[in-house]
Amino acid sequence: MPTELDEELSETVELSETAKVARDLIRIDTSNRGGGDANPERPAADYVVAYLKDLGLEPVVIESDPGRASVVARVAGREPGLPALVLHGHLDVVPADPANWSVDPFAGVVKDGMLWGRGAVDMKDMDAMILTATAELLRAGEQPRRDVILAFFADEENGGKYGSHHLVEHFPELFAGAGTAISEVGGYSIDIAGNRAYLIQTGEKALDWIRLRARGTAAHGSRVWHDNAVTRLAEAIAALGRHEWPIALCDTTRELVDEIAQLVGEDPKEINPEELVLSLGKGAGFIQASLRNTSNPTVLTAGYKHNVIPDTAEALVDVRTLPTEQEEVRAEIQRIVGDDIEIEIVHSDIGLEVPFTGELVDAMKAALEAHDPGAKVLPYMLSGGTDNKALARLGITGYGFAPLRLPADLDFPGMFHGVDERVPLDALDFGHRVLADLLRSY
Repeated sequence: MPTELDEELSETVELSETAKVARDLIRIDTSNRGGGDANPERPAADYVVAYLKDLGLEPVVIESDPGRASVVARVAGREPGLPALVLHGHLDVVPADPANWSVDPFAGVVKDGMLWGRGAVDMKDMDAMILTATAELLRAGEQPRRDVILAFFADEENGGKYGSHHLVEHFPELFAGAGTAISEVGGYSIDIAGNRAYLIQTGEKALDWIRLRARGTAAHGSRVWHDNAVTRLAEAIAALGRHEWPIALCDTTRELVDEIAQLVGEDPKEINPEELVLSLGKGAGFIQASLRNTSNPTVLTAGYKHNVIPDTAEALVDVRTLPTEQEEVRAEIQRIVGDDIEIEIVHSDIGLEVPFTGELVDAMKAALEAHDPGAKVLPYMLSGGTDNKALARLGITGYGFAPLRLPADLDFPGMFHGVDERVPLDALDFGHRVLADLLRSY
């Protein structure tokens, strides 16, 4: 809960309903530490349920484990014969260490024209935009054009085991009739050569969270010893961590690179794609990693006493691959680390790439252009992943579209899982308006 100091830090401004809802959700600490260790989403789910019930809807709450709650509600459309749209967000957030922040990450502080806190961009901002855009229509006696399935998932930050994947596997009927979906990490603006452009997410890398394990022989730490698991693992993890994966463009990134080149006056055939993307400055944050596969070591575990050489050592690696290269990358990682290193796949999920054409894409473009005339709208591939991966198993085509008009100097990608996460208040209201118009038209 916010402290007196945080209340003093907050600016005295009249907040929109969207900002208030986002602030309320930030103040509910739903930190997800992974592996089933999380602050339960149930309090946030109860908040969402109460909001939806006030709109006359009948939300369903599904708990995959005690407290690990997801919420689903259906809004009737004017044309029920059309395939339904799934409009979804997640209720969990990654942990935040208050010692590293300038404000309490769970206080929902408002200052400098921004809402600060864990979840401000990932993704309690979008949760709030979904709720208030829906409310705008229903309170005015309007309906969306087609049925809209509102979903607020648990556990997205752990790959969706207790959230979207659980619902898709055990309650697929909740998404009956759905053809398309939209969610996070798309629709936001970047600056390209002084021009504002919006990125619609039309792809997601595949995911492999792997464990590397080296084995040796246990011994006293004072001995001359060459069968050391820690040394063997260190050599393997250094080789993998330093490996430079080559640039490999898919349809999405090739189209994006061509569009950026045109905007900056370069010939895409004459310039290195990565150099082109890096010229965007802060806007390159999510785009750069979409140009190649990545394999980042994240956790090391070995030993239990200073004078004991352990017989095993382990490391966790976050591997993100282009949608069609998952198997090839696994084989290459084994080659890099060596045959004596065991590789265990802890969690895996598919990659996605969907067309930057069609009725939904046209509707997203039109909604953005109506509120920011003249801005370019471009496709891009997300280096991370979303709950669209789970919905794809039901044949639902997913896009990233959480529309935010942002200042050119804001390091928006740096806000995701970063320190002092924050979102401009006027960007929240922009997103609310764009989503509401999208629901009316699509």
